[in-house]
Amino acid sequence: MFVIFFTPFFTDNAKIFLNAMTSLHGVRVGVVSQDPQEVLPMELRQRFAGHWRVQDALNTDQLTLATRELSKRHGPIHRLLVANEQSQVPVAEVRDRLGIEGMRAEIVHHFRDKAQMKDLFQQAGVPCARHARVENEADAWRFVEQVGFPICIKPLAGAAAQSTYRVESAEALHDVLRASGPSQTQPLQIEEFVVGEEHSFDTFSLQGQPLWHSLTRYLPTPLEAMRNPWIQWRIVLPREIDSPVYDDIRKVGRQALAALGMGTGLSHLEWFRRKDGSIAVSEVGARPPGAQIVTMMNRANDVDLYRAWCELMIFGVFTPPPARKYAVGTAFLRGLGTGRVKAVHGLDGVLRDLGSMATDIRAPQPGQPASISYEGEGYIVVRHPETAQVESALLHIVSNVRVELVS
Repeated sequence: MFVIFFTPFFTDNAKIFLNAMTSLHGVRVGVVSQDPQEVLPMELRQRFAGHWRVQDALNTDQLTLATRELSKRHGPIHRLLVANEQSQVPVAEVRDRLGIEGMRAEIVHHFRDKAQMKDLFQQAGVPCARHARVENEADAWRFVEQVGFPICIKPLAGAAAQSTYRVESAEALHDVLRASGPSQTQPLQIEEFVVGEEHSFDTFSLQGQPLWHSLTRYLPTPLEAMRNPWIQWRIVLPREIDSPVYDDIRKVGRQALAALGMGTGLSHLEWFRRKDGSIAVSEVGARPPGAQIVTMMNRANDVDLYRAWCELMIFGVFTPPPARKYAVGTAFLRGLGTGRVKAVHGLDGVLRDLGSMATDIRAPQPGQPASISYEGEGYIVVRHPETAQVESALLHIVSNVRVELVS
């Protein structure tokens, strides 16, 4: 069967999915990208059935043309696949135009339009922050009169905490509104700022039925990490996946996915636990999680969930992993300032201390440009049968490794 994978750029994450996809028996893979395929290793790109380069990987017309041309050369298309957030809508629009099976654009908009998402949550009784769609300054001030400060402002189709702001005063709100200029064509999402522990709830689903899930906790929240580039933040994936302490999010998470119309795929739901124990769903992506979470799930269960996602999306089959063996965590190595990496201090000693606990390492390299992502210049993934040991190891990493940047 012939499938097409869409990716604007050949990121490390895209390469992992392509490696998994092109290794499946009986599957021919076409690729549409904005990047030239020549940036890939020959060993990988020679496994493509075909490639089509576009100027704008988010332009539906260009993606439609590329899809049609690849089909002319390689036959009928079984699936159109995409793993990144920003490409979800245009790829779904191509499916609609060409009548290819998969998630329709109407459903994808439920996951991309944050205002629509929260409205659907409210209708379904899913707990979430109070919110409003902002098309002008008056909308914003009217919302603040109702809920007060602090508030959170983000794009309707945001991802990975990018262009998301915590606003704590009238002066700060005025500055954000002046800089962003909300309008009917470019509205913003405004929400009450939820305080609490932030987690994810990541679920494999088949035709609307949840089959398996995992959970993580962010330390601190991604928004806090974005606001403070020097913070070397952490993600903990606990071993105790079936603990009763997560019964409430298991129930609410499934309600949220049903409200949005999740069909087949791996979804990434972010949620908060407030100090009083109550929970609030933040948002949901109808795609695999980033921030090394899929890698962490692999290490926790000794499986390959990148391949499992490909099999689910292409063949409609998924075998839940065996009982979890480990807790896993990731520490993101981030420098303070701009420019390039000058040096990394303390890394060798920390790696000696961790020993076999460290499973995946991307060390920042001298001369490497400072990252624009909250994942930073590098990371270390660790695992251990005990969650507390993983938490301790992550704290040891961020307390003793320092990335030095120089302009």
